[in-house]
Amino acid sequence: MLTRKIHAVTGAYGYSGKYIARRLLEKGHEVITLSNTIPQEDIFNDKVKQYPLNFNDSDELCRNLEDVDVLYNTYWVRFNYKTFSHEQAVDNTIRLFNAGLKAGVRKIVHVSITNPSENSHLSYFKGKAILERELKNLSIQYSILRPAVLFGKEDILINNIAWMLRKFPLFGVFGDGEYKIQPIFVDDLALLAIENGATDENKTIDAIGPETFSYNQLVEIIKSELKIKRKIIHVNPKFGYFAGNIMGKFVNDVVITKDEIDGLMSNLLFTNSTPAGVTKLSDWVKSHAQTLGLKYANELKRRK
Repeated sequence: MLTRKIHAVTGAYGYSGKYIARRLLEKGHEVITLSNTIPQEDIFNDKVKQYPLNFNDSDELCRNLEDVDVLYNTYWVRFNYKTFSHEQAVDNTIRLFNAGLKAGVRKIVHVSITNPSENSHLSYFKGKAILERELKNLSIQYSILRPAVLFGKEDILINNIAWMLRKFPLFGVFGDGEYKIQPIFVDDLALLAIENGATDENKTIDAIGPETFSYNQLVEIIKSELKIKRKIIHVNPKFGYFAGNIMGKFVNDVVITKDEIDGLMSNLLFTNSTPAGVTKLSDWVKSHAQTLGLKYANELKRRK
């Protein structure tokens, strides 16, 4: 009788982790999650056992990863905040990697970002680059997936663009809006992660979708599919950040950061690689136009 290997997913009650866990279950794998989230409902029907993601106890991390064949790491933080930071996330993730090595995990599939660089002045991209180096230097198999932006039912960026288009008579685009973005469908990323988890190859993949948009085009597509008339204006990035900061006080969230504006306008969410996803954002937005952006997606609330 064949023994099924365990697959571990960090944050299976979060966004991308949820899709990875679901796809693994569909393939008949035994799945566990390392997560500190207290789910409001058991979306996996008692099929995914939950263990704490305790970065301060390396022995516990090792125990929780015993008998795990593949570890899918989606853990990260979107921005620096008073209760979390990119620097802390880097340190935590390195502890997780080392625990996986010590526990005998065969392979780590790690979600990174397009165009990471240790020379970047942006802590998000610098932190991701440090983690890629640390993982590659471990004596463990790895696949590194570098998505630009994810879209799907629970996404934040695309949903909140739609929400703002629905809510306000004007929509501000930072600068000229000609910088590019290559969104990938979250389920395509999940399938790519599982595909790579099954191999013994070490890979680094730009996990981009099949369509490339300028930011102007992205906003226009969403506006068109929502069938609403809105004035699109181009604003100074400093003013755009200020407006986002004011809006954040009303929705009790961090709407946008200076680093996110900088990364976007620096074309860091664009590569010249072959697309790894197949689902078109334009098709997805069209099929979800009736519900997209009806509610604001709150990053801080999600983290809590």
